[in-house]
Amino acid sequence: MLPVVVVHGGAGVVPRERSDVSCKGVQAAVRGGYTILREGGSALDAVVEAVTLLENNPAFNAGCGSVLNVKGDVEMDAMVMDGRTLASGAVSAVRNIANPTQLARLVMDKTSHVCLTAGGASEFARAMGIQEVPQESLITDYARMRWKKNLGPGANPVESQMGKMGTVGAVAVDAEGNAACATSTGGILNKMEGRVGDTACIGSGGYADNKVGAVSTTGHGEAIMKVTLARLILFHMEQGMSAAAASDAGLAYMLERVGGLAGVVTVDPQGHWAARFSSLQMVWAAAQNQKLHYGIYSGDQFTQVIDDTH
Repeated sequence: MLPVVVVHGGAGVVPRERSDVSCKGVQAAVRGGYTILREGGSALDAVVEAVTLLENNPAFNAGCGSVLNVKGDVEMDAMVMDGRTLASGAVSAVRNIANPTQLARLVMDKTSHVCLTAGGASEFARAMGIQEVPQESLITDYARMRWKKNLGPGANPVESQMGKMGTVGAVAVDAEGNAACATSTGGILNKMEGRVGDTACIGSGGYADNKVGAVSTTGHGEAIMKVTLARLILFHMEQGMSAAAASDAGLAYMLERVGGLAGVVTVDPQGHWAARFSSLQMVWAAAQNQKLHYGIYSGDQFTQVIDDTH
């Protein structure tokens, strides 16, 4: 069954006119990650490549296309985790970085820390030779329109999250059985400056352990943090649940306990995978055994053959 890579483009509600571009985006990202795995690359390289492609796609709330905070600025969070050693890297509230996931990978590889934030993360990025980009290059007209629409005391906090997919992420298991995850986000629309959600928190936004599997989450960050959703799902898998059943159990507990909606992509060490969500939609795609699977609504399972002409 190995290798496998599964990606998500965020849980939430997206207008029909934007769903096609979102579906194409996750398919392109999963193809990118799967190409690395087919060529013998690592799960970690595959998830970073897949999420980088999503960060570069303005249809998603990560990298270019990130939602804006209350001041109209982009502040992004990202994490990566290697299931072989539990090595982890994360960044939070970073600005002027095109690919926060790659910066998180450098935090893991080049420092003794797990997470760097805001100005310190920017200083580290410069030391690593990562070129800063103008904030305007990360802001789309769509993001600015939604920011303006949801300013002020009359804005509906539920409606403000509609019309845009959320956090992006990927999980993978490579041919050697190593698991990895990566997650990246622009956060919540019109959030307070300095707000950090679940994505940068190991065990909430994602977790990977070769002994159990890997999870990447998306949804309401504050609720995800309260139940450490990624680690909760892997706990259920440790108790013998399948990837799908454990994902459903974690999502159900989160909804029951703190009233939050979310979505996850999950893999186990054998390559069984799941894409599950309690929100109305979650755009996702998976690649395994030369087949690409994708969907957006609950119950979707569209499949196509992966060939080398794409």
